[in-house]
Amino acid sequence: MTSTGSWSLSTVKQRKIVIVGAGPGGLASAMQLAHAGCDVTVLERRDRPGGRTSAIEQDGFRFDCGPTFFLYPRVLQEIFRSVGFDLMREVPMRRLDPQYRLTFGGGGQLDCTPDMDAMDQQIAKFSPRDVGALRRYMNDNRVKLEKFRPILESPFCSLADFVKPSLLEAAPHLHPFRSLGTELGRYFHDPRLVIAFAFQSKYLGMSPFNCPSLFSILSFLEYEHGVWHPIGGCARVSERMAEIARDMGVKFRYDESVQSAELDGRKLKALTTDQATYTADAFVVNADFANWVTRTIPNQARKRWSDQSIAKKRFSCSTFMLYLGIDGIYENLPHHSIHISRDYERNLREIEQTHSLSDDPSFYVQNACVTDRTLAPRGQSTLYVLVPVTHQTGSIDWTEQAPAFRELTLDRLGQIGLGDVRDRIVTERMITPQSWESDYAIYRGATFNLAHNLGQMLHNRPRNRFEEIGGMYLVGGGTHPGSGLPVIYESSRITTKLLLKDLGMSPPVCPEKASRQVKSRVVSAKPSLAPAACRSNNGS
Repeated sequence: MTSTGSWSLSTVKQRKIVIVGAGPGGLASAMQLAHAGCDVTVLERRDRPGGRTSAIEQDGFRFDCGPTFFLYPRVLQEIFRSVGFDLMREVPMRRLDPQYRLTFGGGGQLDCTPDMDAMDQQIAKFSPRDVGALRRYMNDNRVKLEKFRPILESPFCSLADFVKPSLLEAAPHLHPFRSLGTELGRYFHDPRLVIAFAFQSKYLGMSPFNCPSLFSILSFLEYEHGVWHPIGGCARVSERMAEIARDMGVKFRYDESVQSAELDGRKLKALTTDQATYTADAFVVNADFANWVTRTIPNQARKRWSDQSIAKKRFSCSTFMLYLGIDGIYENLPHHSIHISRDYERNLREIEQTHSLSDDPSFYVQNACVTDRTLAPRGQSTLYVLVPVTHQTGSIDWTEQAPAFRELTLDRLGQIGLGDVRDRIVTERMITPQSWESDYAIYRGATFNLAHNLGQMLHNRPRNRFEEIGGMYLVGGGTHPGSGLPVIYESSRITTKLLLKDLGMSPPVCPEKASRQVKSRVVSAKPSLAPAACRSNNGS
């Protein structure tokens, strides 16, 4: 079995790789490592692939467990092309317009669309003097993303990486000590519009008033590259990746949880599950970093990331979830709706500082069946309800408080026209921060992992080649570049390149991206920001 960028198994001993966790980062790594010629085994504690990006199936209804926005498909498209597949062919997707509806407890509504003229017409109703600000924001962030992309696509293994030409060139555009809220305030006068283009910090589990300004690119990505819905949900992307990886020879061991690690000095030698012991040339950890490392790697073997050090780190918020199968379909409710509480800053303080439950929370609702009728029985539909809440601090006993908070949440859905939702529920599932911690093995139930403040980014995040244990590599939201599906997929590219280089092997390469890079070196052209339209590198 040979292909461009792969090793001939007849001449080179096949390297064994064990991946812990079949989340999106682990699945993307499995595909790339298998294509490079490695013998790959994935250990997954649950009964299906995807981790937080898996499906919840109940009574004929299908829900995404976690992420529901599929953003910036360019990264995963390039990964698919590098191993001989086309993402949009394997998982058909629809670009949503409107992307989502924003409603404000203080009054006002935006149906957010990539049509800049339509956006200006809506913005004029909020603040006439803010008309045109969105175009200025888009133009500035188009340049910002171009400068920032090399940072997102490169490892940060030491302080020396901070003098890379790409980082020095990007520095004037990043304003690291400015918050996202402050950055958006430079464009918009109306505070509701600031929130409309800064709330995306929720993808990182952070307040826009604490999140670094460099993440203004998140909103830009939505308007420039689209908000997409994979048919079957985001979980279908994970499922198809697992199917492709299996066809490439990757072995999946479901319902098999890692119990302990065997070290040889400071090198990871083997992992033992409840069923077997696995040795390998290298190990890739896609499990929740803080939870897994504190449970699996002996504390005395870790210094920088000891249990005590991790306990002092800042973590993202958590989420209270309701998955509702309902009679009928809310035809007039968009695919995505975000409601911003009347006192948004107070709501954020309750989540991040006082660690208390709000009586007027912001919330998000996915009404996916207006786009995708495959997710529910005929004549019925799904509602996915997410309320950002504090992670586990001991301040809230969810066993006692979840029922009342459910009632409050259902009451608040009336603010977006779902006042009769209780009468239409036919099946229901609830996940609380306590559930995220116990059932999904997430440290403190912090669903978006370590916070993305300046002290916990780049080389200050656990590194893709884990700095404390030899032979151990990280992918996922707990390492560089951070949380969110596009950057988690990017983490898989960074990590697999490091791992394969350490083993003296070559990573898969998207041919068109490679040709762009060669052209860039020859003519000093800047890299294109357009989504990749790469050809397979296996000759097809």
